[in-house]
Amino acid sequence: MEMSVTQAQSDMRQGYYSGATGILASSLAWFVAAGFAALASPPQAVWALLIGGMFIHPVGLLLCRLLGSRGSHEKGNPLGLLAGASTFWLIFCLPVAYLLSLWQPALFFPAMLLVIGGRYLVFATIYGMRLYWVLGLVLAGAGFALAVLKASVFAGALAGAVLEAVFAIACVVQHRRFAAIMPARERRSQH
Repeated sequence: MEMSVTQAQSDMRQGYYSGATGILASSLAWFVAAGFAALASPPQAVWALLIGGMFIHPVGLLLCRLLGSRGSHEKGNPLGLLAGASTFWLIFCLPVAYLLSLWQPALFFPAMLLVIGGRYLVFATIYGMRLYWVLGLVLAGAGFALAVLKASVFAGALAGAVLEAVFAIACVVQHRRFAAIMPARERRSQH
């Protein structure tokens, strides 16, 4: 039996803590990059985010399990394929952002905010949560504003870190609300 879109989204929310742990892991990578921007050099900050980005998914899964989610979705959930496709899109954009950093290091972080913001828009469908529309548009808007204002590498990295940390907290709160109302919905649907 095929899952409905609503069932698939519910499964993704339950399996991945509504994506909150991934946002939090991403925020940590951005904070590390901001540290490198402040204490080392722009190229090291760029590499810190690129390398840290490779750990977002495993750290997010670890956090899922620590918080009681399974860190996976049910076999046959079609939204798992959408999540995978959006990951490839993100990876395909990384060389463009990196090449941009070779030309103008301060543009790397705004470019990454635009790319990651675009990916979060896909998460609105994956998780069935409007929060991801807001997160995606806020990150993209911040990326654009930072580029126009010619913000420093540190400001770009710190903006990404802080914005994702704030949205990670908002996502945790929303996930807990979903989790609290889900048992009541399931009981009503069984009658």
